[in-house]
Parts: sequence; structure tokens; C-alpha cells
Amino acid sequence: MVSLGQPWALALAPVVALCSWRMLRRTRGKASAALPLAATLPSRPTLRQRLSWLPPALFGAGLFCGVVALARPREQSVAKRETKDSVAIEMAVDVSGSMAALDFATDAARLRTRLDVVKETFRTFVEKRPDDLVGLVAFGGYATTRCPLTLDHDALFEVLGEVAIPGEDGEPVSEEETATAIGDGLAMACARLRSATNVASRVVVLLSDGENNYGIATPQEAAALAKHEGIKVYTVGVGSNGVFPALWRSGGRERIVQSQSRLDERTLRAIAEATGGRYFNVRSRGALDDALSEIDKLERTEIQATVRIRHEEKFAPWLAASAALCAAALLAAGASRRALI
Repeated sequence: MVSLGQPWALALAPVVALCSWRMLRRTRGKASAALPLAATLPSRPTLRQRLSWLPPALFGAGLFCGVVALARPREQSVAKRETKDSVAIEMAVDVSGSMAALDFATDAARLRTRLDVVKETFRTFVEKRPDDLVGLVAFGGYATTRCPLTLDHDALFEVLGEVAIPGEDGEPVSEEETATAIGDGLAMACARLRSATNVASRVVVLLSDGENNYGIATPQEAAALAKHEGIKVYTVGVGSNGVFPALWRSGGRERIVQSQSRLDERTLRAIAEATGGRYFNVRSRGALDDALSEIDKLERTEIQATVRIRHEEKFAPWLAASAALCAAALLAAGASRRALI
């Protein structure tokens, strides 16, 4: 965004226009006075006479550029945005093998797994909260911090796009990696939220389609930790118990396999109730959208933002143009340059 540091200088523009007009008139007047009988003589005007308007025009343009330089045009940009009383949100996403199920796909021509839909929906959720700190934890058989709490949501989206089910990159995986450690995922998210200061509230949005069958911390222990830290946990249970067709990607190839889900709604609901959050069961893309929209409404707070503005001065090119045009005008005027002064 371009702004002016001294906009009052533009008030000199009419004065420059008047001076340019007077210089042009004076130059033409001197040319006529020098040859009073020129009008009675059948002669062609010389090139200098034809271009008599050029020096005052160049000089006037130079003065105008000088006025613009005096007004100090500058480019304005946001250097830093500091927020207070925002919400710190840690997204904890299950990446176990059952997240490859296709029951959330809405377009038969475009196969989308549960994880694909979750990533797209989480992105939409985060885009609605530009002033909140958001981080990402992924958990299967063990939990990993994929992105720390950040206001740089573009960087978060880059990391989110790379989240995948273990083994989809073609590398062999162990049985532990395909398990589901809900307790570890929640405990990791709580640990990351400890660093969040100057926020109105701290929240975990935990999404899983399975049951806790691995890990160090139990879901009950992790829920107790969240309650002790004052962290509210919203749990989202994906799908239901059963066997579903799933899209398995490996080594650049795709194939349809059967995947079994064992959704433990009782545990997810207990985690939410123990921490003052809510549990949502979703069985479609639309239901997931509605659940995250409801969480978005529940976790709203007044934002106080401090924005620091950085200005980059842009007057130098105008000043250089002013000097060049005025010098060209004086050179072109030659012996009649006094008419420009």
C-alpha cells in the first residue's frame, strides 16, 4: 500500500502548473519580440521555433516531480502483528491406518480418504482464526509435533499438507506405527500448550477414529493432565465401528483395501467431559464441517491486536527525475534559458 509522508506538498501542484504556463507564454513572447516582422515574411519556422514549447514543458515536469518527491511517497506494510487475548489451539490428528477409509468421499471420481477430508476441513477451520496460535500434533502408535504453536498459518498449512499415514511413502512400517496412541497424542498437545502465554484460553481439538491401543500415557492420565493445566479438550470421533473400503497409497501406487475401525466413543466423550469440552461424532464430510464450526463458535474471544507499520521511502526516483528534467530543460533552452527562471 502506497501512502504519502507529507501530503500537504501536493498543494504546490497548482502553483507548478501556473508557473509552467507562464514560462511557456514568456518563451513564445520573446520569440515573437525578437522577430517582429516574422509574421509578414513568407518563411518556414525553424526547428528551434517549433520546439520552443519543449524547455518550459520539461522544466514544468521537473518541478512537478520535485513536488511529488517533497510529498514523500512511501510503501506501507505490516511489519509485525502482535495479538493479545487470543486462543492457543493445538490440533491433534489421528494418522493410524484406518484414516485411509473412503466413507467421507463425496465424489466417486475423486477418491478422498478420511485423513484427506480432515486436513481440508482443518485448514478451513484455521483460516477463520487468523489471530490465534495454532499448532499440530500427529499421532499413530506414537505422537510427534509436526508444527509448534504459530501465527504463521501459511507455514502450518505447508506442514499439514505433508501429514500422511505411516507407510504411504513406501517405507516399511512396524506394527507399533500403525497403532493408535490417543493418550500420547493428547499428552503431547498439552505439553506444547504449556508454552502459550498471554492467551485467553488454551484448547486441544483431538480427532480420532479408533481406540487407544498403544502408548505410554493412558487417555485418562492425559485428560487429568489437561484438566490440571486448565486446557479444554474438544474430541471428534470419526465414523463408527466396522469395516470400510480404504485407499492405500504406497510407492506412488494406489489400491483399495479393507480397513477396520474400532471407534471408542466412550473414552473420547469422557476426555471432553473431564476437561470442560464437548464430544462430536461425525460420519460424513458435512458433519465434520459442522463440528468444527461449532467449536469455532464456542472458542471465540475479543482480540486486541497491535500492528506495527513499516514504511519504505520511495521519493528518490521522483527526486532524480526532477533533477534530470530540469537539467534537460536548461540545456534545451540554450540562450533563452532565462525565460525559464
